[in-house]
Amino acid sequence: MEKEFYLIVGLGNPGDKYAHTRHNAGFEVLDLLEEKFGVKTRKKMLQPWAEAEWTDGKKKVILCRPLTFMNNSGVAVKKIMGKYGIPAEKMIVVYDDIDLPPGTVRVRAKGGPGTHNGMRSIVGEIETDQFPRIRVGTGDRPEGEDLVGWVLGRPGGEEKKVMEAAFKHAADCAVEWTENGIDAAMRLKQ
Repeated sequence: MEKEFYLIVGLGNPGDKYAHTRHNAGFEVLDLLEEKFGVKTRKKMLQPWAEAEWTDGKKKVILCRPLTFMNNSGVAVKKIMGKYGIPAEKMIVVYDDIDLPPGTVRVRAKGGPGTHNGMRSIVGEIETDQFPRIRVGTGDRPEGEDLVGWVLGRPGGEEKKVMEAAFKHAADCAVEWTENGIDAAMRLKQ
């Protein structure tokens, strides 16, 4: 029997400068999934992403961390989908969302990219928005604060605790999706 493939993409920006920023929510969730599966994403020569594979014998889960910077995430996503022959409905993308309150997690089966440049890049490159996604709310910037400064800032104090709980829930939702499908992932309570 052939294994079923699942692709979990976490969006973020590579490098220490961006580590643990609000915009790197997808990378934070991938860190937890690496820990859960006992794997580590690694960059292979000439690939614009880092990846890791895990299998339980029936299914193979591929973790993908695009290294193209957020606004060009679709370049890496299109290539890894092609490498493994993964259709859009077998991919779930995890990313930050300023339109959701901090710590809120929303799972959807499909939908437009909204204002998120990483999602716009993916939808543009693969030419469909018919794939599951997990949005991790960061909340919008305080009045008068620059959007770029906000998303590239690091949460602290109570906000950091709230975000860490959201990352854990988002990781649980991604695993639930691979085990029981998108409807089960959408129902998973925080």
